[in-house]
Amino acid sequence: MDDSRYALIIANDDYQEGGLQKLTSPAADAEALAEVLGNPRIGGFQVNIVRNEPSYVVRSRIEDFFAERRTGDTLLLHFSCHGLKSESGELFFAAPDTRPKRLKATGIASGFVQDCMADTRAGTTVLFLDCCYGGAFSPGTVARAAGDVHALENFAGEKLGRGGRGWAVVTASDSMEYAFEGARLADEGNPKPSIFTSALVSGLATGEADRNEDGRVSLNELYDYVHNRVVQENRNQNPRCKSDLQGDLYLARSDRRRLVPQPLPERFRAALASEEVLIRLGAVTELRSRMQHTDPAIAAGAHAALTEVARNDIQTVAEEAAHALDAVRITPDPATLRFDPVYQHAVPPLRHVRLLGPPLARNCTPRTDSDRLHATPSGDGLDVTLDTADPGPVTGDILLKGYAGEAVIHVEAEVRPAADTVPADVPPPAPEPRPEPPHSPPGPPPHRPPEPPRNTPPPQPPRQPQPPPRPRPVSPHQPTGLKAYRAPAIAVAALAAAIASLAIGIKAAVEAARLAQAGETWVNLQDHLARESTRDLVVCLVLAVVSLILLGASRYDLRTSPGLYGRQRAAATSLLNWSAKVLALPVCVLAVLAVIAVMIAARVG
Repeated sequence: MDDSRYALIIANDDYQEGGLQKLTSPAADAEALAEVLGNPRIGGFQVNIVRNEPSYVVRSRIEDFFAERRTGDTLLLHFSCHGLKSESGELFFAAPDTRPKRLKATGIASGFVQDCMADTRAGTTVLFLDCCYGGAFSPGTVARAAGDVHALENFAGEKLGRGGRGWAVVTASDSMEYAFEGARLADEGNPKPSIFTSALVSGLATGEADRNEDGRVSLNELYDYVHNRVVQENRNQNPRCKSDLQGDLYLARSDRRRLVPQPLPERFRAALASEEVLIRLGAVTELRSRMQHTDPAIAAGAHAALTEVARNDIQTVAEEAAHALDAVRITPDPATLRFDPVYQHAVPPLRHVRLLGPPLARNCTPRTDSDRLHATPSGDGLDVTLDTADPGPVTGDILLKGYAGEAVIHVEAEVRPAADTVPADVPPPAPEPRPEPPHSPPGPPPHRPPEPPRNTPPPQPPRQPQPPPRPRPVSPHQPTGLKAYRAPAIAVAALAAAIASLAIGIKAAVEAARLAQAGETWVNLQDHLARESTRDLVVCLVLAVVSLILLGASRYDLRTSPGLYGRQRAAATSLLNWSAKVLALPVCVLAVLAVIAVMIAARVG
């Protein structure tokens, strides 16, 4: 990975031809892939992106990319766009100005790309194809979306293998997804690049593609990882690879390095081999301390030796070794993550999980069983993030595997539909959704005045009584932020009322005691009780009652809306409610008794 490395990413998602539907993935795919390939700690490539350029510009950039290279260079070309197969079987990549009826003039021919790859002096070339494939046929032709496009067959190995260390072509799919009859789209649907590029990015960014954990990601490892991820997500999509490489081609670096235990010093080996039980017990004690070493390799050597002792020594020594091993295990804190509900397309929430114990216990690799969960080593633990692209419940596990064993972090979350999501049966509007878009989609009638109700029977009338809510929130996740503090705010108000009630009650009692100690006559004392103390006691009683009502409302909100509050926030709210109850309930009882006493004293007087 010390040679010069270059990457060119072709991303086309906006097409002038009406039949070539706009794609949603290429722009984001290009940015994400460029970031991970260009990261000097991961890919170390010099990356250029060509997005939505005319076909002649794309061809020029591709030829420039492969020209004037050296034998030590590694080149990576990535296509994210529509792919079209002509009636003769030739594969073309679509640019914004591509027309299905004029593929040779307006498309990028796979033969042109193959010639550029064959003519380059670069030692290694890799081509990734994340394309939705279609066919362009004459009207009346039987060919349709069924069958394979045979993308790899368009790149002949004998033409690519002219020297250097080798070449590889990887395609995200090989199935025909739609077809044209002339310029007319014959098969309806919404073709778009699949999860292929996102799997590429994930495997490189997280290092999960480094299957043998040697610190490097080879092309074979990356293909195996991407293939498994794509098939798991969509069983109808089957990535394929065709290559001719001399040795392994390493595309990226990885932080995943297999821990190699350092051999024990001779004195430890001699002590463990001693026939004296006490000497072996002393060695176990020293090895227990050695497992706390800041160098994981040294600690791993001690761990391996204690594991052997726990298996083969007599019961007394084996039990001590087992106890020592139990003290060094992977311990995530917390072991269960429950995210607060978030809205679709909101900023992905992040939670930090600490890994407790010595360095050996923290030396582990995270792997998730869900594409919507991402775990990245950070500081003293892991940063766990959640993908909010799709609504619905999200559950999964993060498996932590290291030299000290395994542990699992269970994750639960809910992604709610965005507040302004358009119902599924309403046709998609123009670029920015509005209740009444100025540009109608092709299906509805051409005459659609915005103000008066429609008299013609379009498909939308059943949705007329339920227009999108107004006013719409400023952001999709704003309601969650306000509601998540409702119960805590009520609990704080209840505690404040209880404290104020207690303070006024104490003030009334102190004032009455002061007058009694000053030797005031019974008549003056009665007059004070009738005026000042009665007023203070009534205010004290009212505040105590208000506090009890507020804490009841807070507890009711916690019980009926548990999903709004995380575990820590709910615990803090319960503590506030308990404190308010402890203060308000006795004050309320004492205030009632004091008011009764004042009234009796006034009547007796």
